[in-house]
Amino acid sequence: MFLFLSLLISCVPLGGNTSPISCYNDQGDAVDWFYLYKLPKEHGKISPQQGELYLLLEKGSEGWTNGKGTVNDTAGALGRTVGQLYSQGKNSELAYILYNDQRPPQDFGDRWDDNSGSRGGHTKGVVLLDKNQGFWLVHSTPHFPPVRQEGQFYYPSSGVTNGQNFICVTYPLERFQTIGEQLQINQPNVYDCDVPESLAAQVPALAAVCKKKHLPDHISAHIKPVANRSVTLTSKDGTDFFNFAKGASFDNDLYHSWVAPTLQSDLLVQFWIRSTGILPSDCSQGWKVLDIKVINPGQTFTFKASQDHSKWAVSTKAAGSGPGGGGGWVCVGDINRNEAEEKRGGGTVCLHDAVVWKAYRMAALQCEDCGGGVIQC
Repeated sequence: MFLFLSLLISCVPLGGNTSPISCYNDQGDAVDWFYLYKLPKEHGKISPQQGELYLLLEKGSEGWTNGKGTVNDTAGALGRTVGQLYSQGKNSELAYILYNDQRPPQDFGDRWDDNSGSRGGHTKGVVLLDKNQGFWLVHSTPHFPPVRQEGQFYYPSSGVTNGQNFICVTYPLERFQTIGEQLQINQPNVYDCDVPESLAAQVPALAAVCKKKHLPDHISAHIKPVANRSVTLTSKDGTDFFNFAKGASFDNDLYHSWVAPTLQSDLLVQFWIRSTGILPSDCSQGWKVLDIKVINPGQTFTFKASQDHSKWAVSTKAAGSGPGGGGGWVCVGDINRNEAEEKRGGGTVCLHDAVVWKAYRMAALQCEDCGGGVIQC
């Protein structure tokens, strides 16, 4: 009888009510956090998996590892993590928010248009939690993920050609009120959400985001209305992440005017350069912010920034002490360096970690100098 019960428990599907709401790795283990780099299509190669291969870096690993399959696989890290939204069923104790400036098609008549909300934040992400814990996934993929009513996880074809980045962090319940406040500043375009009454009282800011309410006159009696705010968000297992959130009224570049001076680090920034009004590298005000031009994450293959839709930044040098005996800063977010997005909400999530820093720092090969030429990063 004991053996039978053990086998029965082990067969409960991942994401069922017995599994914690968490980030998951390729092996199906709940993890504190992971970074996922979806690689772009490699020119000159034809394969059914082209554009769906990815690299994964999770807490405790020594660097990038090849993903177990494709980004569209329900048994991969992304599928296991986001797939919890669809496998939970009608759970009144489950809260979620899906937001994207380029929402997925709402029905079969919808096309993969750039249906962005230009007045809202240039933000993309998934928040999923229950009465104990949950995760916040920040990413760069348009039209992702599908609405819960679709009933299953899948990765959109529109996100295949270019590179994309994801950061997933598992947080205890008490952290999601602060996350909600940060999202209110970002002014996200929410296209699917539910915060049940059983959770709304504990995370009223998330409930407000679901109702598409922007930041009130005062987040609290002790915080004056601001166009931007940075906070420390401590993960379930105790890792400190530094979150930067700006609103439209910030009206400036996130990286050069705020992130670099706050972290006191020169930054190399990867972002979508195939748009109008791109901001050039900037060496004024004491900190260098250089636009990345050529990338090779995990020594896979080399590609241009024009093939990468990711939005990430890495400090040029290691500085100070931190996990793993030093390292530098890595920030993964959802906003670009261009004139239009100075006037839109968005943000980035930063971590000081030796392994993560080395993985991203070595990926940046060539950058634009402040004089306009191309240099080795």
